[in-house]
Amino acid sequence: MTFQVTVQPGGQQFSCDENDTVLTAAMQAGITLPYGCKNGACGSCKGKILSGTAKHGTHQQKALSTEEEANGLALFCCATPLSDLVIEAHEVLSVGEFPVRKMPARIAALEKMSADVMLISLQLPANERLQYLAGQYIELMLRDGKRRSYSMANAPHADEKITLHVRHMPGGLFTDQLFGNLKERDILRFEGPLGTFFLREDSDKPIILLASGTGFAPIKAIIEHAAFIESKRPMALYWGGRRPQDLYMHTLCEEWTRTLPDFKYVPVVSEARAEDGWQGRSGLVHRAVIEDIPDLSSYQVYACGAPIMVDSAKRDFIAQCKLPKEEFHADSFTSEADLHTA
Repeated sequence: MTFQVTVQPGGQQFSCDENDTVLTAAMQAGITLPYGCKNGACGSCKGKILSGTAKHGTHQQKALSTEEEANGLALFCCATPLSDLVIEAHEVLSVGEFPVRKMPARIAALEKMSADVMLISLQLPANERLQYLAGQYIELMLRDGKRRSYSMANAPHADEKITLHVRHMPGGLFTDQLFGNLKERDILRFEGPLGTFFLREDSDKPIILLASGTGFAPIKAIIEHAAFIESKRPMALYWGGRRPQDLYMHTLCEEWTRTLPDFKYVPVVSEARAEDGWQGRSGLVHRAVIEDIPDLSSYQVYACGAPIMVDSAKRDFIAQCKLPKEEFHADSFTSEADLHTA
């Protein structure tokens, strides 16, 4: 059976088969709703069902609680319709500019950025380019049919190669291979671009960029894109790690403070040891933002990294710092088991 879905406040309509998720049907109809992991783990696709009913597939409670579901909220990536639906969600217009493609790529270079972070440089086929928005990700298609998602760390204008920042997750299906026997010239296949995390260029608000660990990858792409388009918006990057070595491109960030106008960099370390000799900020990275800018009512925030950081930042920025809810944009990196990783 096929049902009709209406998206408010825009009024867009599309058909959704009873076996398809609302997100899948929307994308097939050329309507891009906010999403991230596409498997019920990150909560980026959360919206409200204004009328009608739907059922949810497997998802994590932290992405959608039982109470939220009872109050009409839904994860559109794993919600299938039981009737015609009217939903509340904002269409993301810019993403539809570029087609999602499946492509092969050759590993052009592997560079260890720290003990557990590898930079992968992927060479696309001759005369091929991947069009995408800074902040989006690709899914690596592994031989057993499983997929792993990684954000692109290079801005779209520097598209000769695609670069990824991959943290080793011991026991991880892909990262064990990467830190074990993968080598230059090996072939990988991927699908992309994916995701609705990207710089909203129609705003002139100052930008807070918040990253933990390899959540720095898409933030780096956004910063480099903003510099390329000569954006005049002030930018402040807060990058957090447990130890100083987790800030694996610290030198590049310091260089940006010298070369980019109205750019500020605040590194934050939460578990420094005496031997680290760390003399910078300590504690939780999102708390450093609150200490420096207690009123975020006129800002736009882009947050990427561990779910606990993203969730805490969203909660506290909105509740304590008056950040408008619609100005918090995030990509929450779930674990390899959830298919969307750092």
